[in-house]
Amino acid sequence: MNSRCSKEAVIEALKEKGPLLIAYSGGVDSSLLAALAVRALGKERVRCVLLDSPLIPRREVEAARKTAARLDLPLEVVAFPILEDEAFRANRPDRCYTCKKASARLLKDLARREGIGTVADGTNLSDLGTYRPGLAAGDEEGISHPLADACATKDDVRRIAHECGLSLWSKPSAACLATRLPYGTEITEEALARIEAAEDALHDRGFSQVRVRLHGDVARIEVPPEEMERLFSMRDDVTAALRKIGFTYVALDLAGYRSGSMDEVL
Repeated sequence: MNSRCSKEAVIEALKEKGPLLIAYSGGVDSSLLAALAVRALGKERVRCVLLDSPLIPRREVEAARKTAARLDLPLEVVAFPILEDEAFRANRPDRCYTCKKASARLLKDLARREGIGTVADGTNLSDLGTYRPGLAAGDEEGISHPLADACATKDDVRRIAHECGLSLWSKPSAACLATRLPYGTEITEEALARIEAAEDALHDRGFSQVRVRLHGDVARIEVPPEEMERLFSMRDDVTAALRKIGFTYVALDLAGYRSGSMDEVL
């Protein structure tokens, strides 16, 4: 693996930012950012905020709390009522833009109240080359990207996290539950709860990288190709579990897991 960035480069980039409010998710990017920010600035000059909503699985919120406690990060969990936004619930292709605008403004308000001048997130250099309308919204609101500023790619982030002893350095990437719904399908708490329950059922059966895409009464399951045979061998058990959740049909996507598969129709 060719390194493009060092831990020291990230720390130097963070020192230039001054006091930070970090958009924290508990994933490897924001966790590394927060841990290095504490090293660079001191704990008293860093605040981590997790915006909580039905878009985030409960197991992810709990994992984020545990990670913050293990790393001794100053974490606050704040309610984010994004489902009250009619434009977001309509689930148009610019859904992420709408959400990021709202979240960025909330984080900026929180930062102002604390006298913090910079809001930062865990965007890395690899993210800049993908379709991310939410990133544009964050840029418009002045959200800082220290990892990207230090030219840290996703591989760099994982390597540095491993060097720093972060046990989650290899944690699979996560995405909000709204990404499991086709554009144009209304985002409701009921739909998000069904998706979360279905993915929990698969996580409980040992599948770590999994998506359950909701198409009406159909659950379209994505797992990495190397795990398809194991999932197929458990098809009766998995089908029964997902039917109890409310799905009529359970399908395995033969193309396998891939990030952003709902964008393939655009």
